[in-house]
Amino acid sequence: MRLLDRYLLRELLGPFAYCLSGFLVFFIAFDLLDELANLQKLRLQAVDVLEYYAVKTPEFLVIIMPVALLLALLYTLTNLARHQEITAIRAAGVSLMRLATPYTMVGFVLSLVVFAINELWVPRSTERAEDIRNRYQSGTPTRQQVWEPKLGFVSGQETRNWFIEAFHKERFLMVGVHVDTAEPDGSRVKLTAERGWRETNTWVFTNVHIGDFAPGGAETASRRYTTLAVPEFTETPEQIRSEIKMKRINSLKEVRRAQLSVKEILDYRRLHPGGNRKDSMLETKLHGRLAEPWTCLVVVVIALPFGAASGRRNVVVGVASSILICFSFLMLRQLALGLGVGEFLPGWLAAWAPNGLFAAVGIALTLRIR
Repeated sequence: MRLLDRYLLRELLGPFAYCLSGFLVFFIAFDLLDELANLQKLRLQAVDVLEYYAVKTPEFLVIIMPVALLLALLYTLTNLARHQEITAIRAAGVSLMRLATPYTMVGFVLSLVVFAINELWVPRSTERAEDIRNRYQSGTPTRQQVWEPKLGFVSGQETRNWFIEAFHKERFLMVGVHVDTAEPDGSRVKLTAERGWRETNTWVFTNVHIGDFAPGGAETASRRYTTLAVPEFTETPEQIRSEIKMKRINSLKEVRRAQLSVKEILDYRRLHPGGNRKDSMLETKLHGRLAEPWTCLVVVVIALPFGAASGRRNVVVGVASSILICFSFLMLRQLALGLGVGEFLPGWLAAWAPNGLFAAVGIALTLRIR
């Protein structure tokens, strides 16, 4: 790494650390003030509240990281320009694109970090936070309960109808299994088992009864097995867990608020290859999950022309610019995602349009800098 790159990174990382920690404290304080009355009604103690916000921190980080990066970049670039350091660097033969290389790498790395947080921590942290909220509510089932009761779903091109009395979400055990499969000729095969589990990528059942039914509904054959492996059942535990999560989402508002990972959405779509009424909403959610992390890279493109061309402007101008840019971007993204979830725009367009628009504006303004 060149000496210039180390210097530029050092000038950025300090303000970025301050901005990130400051915004995190601000978000937690603002959310606490908004939720305090509800948390008191839920009878949460101080330790519970601390645990609650520790669990919600990944969700906050995803929101504030691009904002903190934009503010830190505008502050750093404006400060460098105000002291004529950018002019001196460019006079030494370093192009503006080369000067932005270390900042672009920071944006790329933070995009990967945001994607990892969204994929690995945010969905689970949201469910854990809900568990903490309902900790002292008697009779309220938690989202993370080990056993999921009364689970029913249709899969396999809408030909296999499952009903499970209880499903263990960690050990993938089934109790009281009923599977009704429709054959191409109109006949049906109904499997009933006392228990089932996953073994070497195959579902195995005990105390099994299988009945063959003609298209008219009359039973034509019956078989019993003590233990039976059924490789034809291709539903994976991950797909079943995605079904459990998706069945709680039944409105546009719940889809917008739901914290779903890319893997969960893809597992659900593989379980329902024939499609269903949630397809368009999940399409927007999927592309939104893929597009959101790259906001960190987009803000680098936006900050460069606003910061590097600041000249003699005060640093406060950089701060004001970042607030205006963030507000405009967030409003546009929420509007686009809302239109996508509401099926007014294709999901991919709703998710990627804000990134593409702001990136194009940033590149156009950067090319105008002399």
